[in-house]
Amino acid sequence: MIKHEQIEQNVGLLIVLTLLVVSVGGLLEIVPLFFQKSTTTPVAGLAPYDAVRLAGRDVYLREGCYNCHSQMIRPFRAETERYGHYSVAGEYVYDHPFQWGSKRTGPDLHRVGGRYSDEWQRAHLRDPRSVVPESNMPAFAWLEKTPASEGAGANIEGKMRALSKVGVPYTEADFAGAKKALEGKSEEDVLVAYLQGLGTALKTTR
Repeated sequence: MIKHEQIEQNVGLLIVLTLLVVSVGGLLEIVPLFFQKSTTTPVAGLAPYDAVRLAGRDVYLREGCYNCHSQMIRPFRAETERYGHYSVAGEYVYDHPFQWGSKRTGPDLHRVGGRYSDEWQRAHLRDPRSVVPESNMPAFAWLEKTPASEGAGANIEGKMRALSKVGVPYTEADFAGAKKALEGKSEEDVLVAYLQGLGTALKTTR
């Protein structure tokens, strides 16, 4: 029988046993979630991102917005009072990858949809301090001038087809109309559309 001191003195054995314990513990924590309906079933009213919002999400990712903004409201009073109803797993079923995060240089954005007007969002992107004087967010004025069909949405149909491979229920009609949906829209337009949809599927009484 291997003694504790023998494990501590044998680096290779310690690494193997540590990995084994972590792997078993991880599997016991993670695998059951794949069979739990609350984590795999979309909340009522949740729909996959349409072409416009999907392109907006890609702008959000490309510009690194997740480095300063989380999208996960924890069930603590301090958070729900400020941001709204806590986040639930069924709201993220179509997110690949998740944008949960933990960094909050800026506020959590999971319930920002509909909180401000489109005009406010545009002003905030072009010159953040024009609407939030204390903001340290950089400006993203160039998004207004970049056509979505040439930027983040250049291969929108391909992105939607890739997402369909991992379970997002897009249809052939969605693929066929993707490019047309972006016609005449700027990257600013699609990013605002993405932001305005965040957290709106779950009906709350806040």
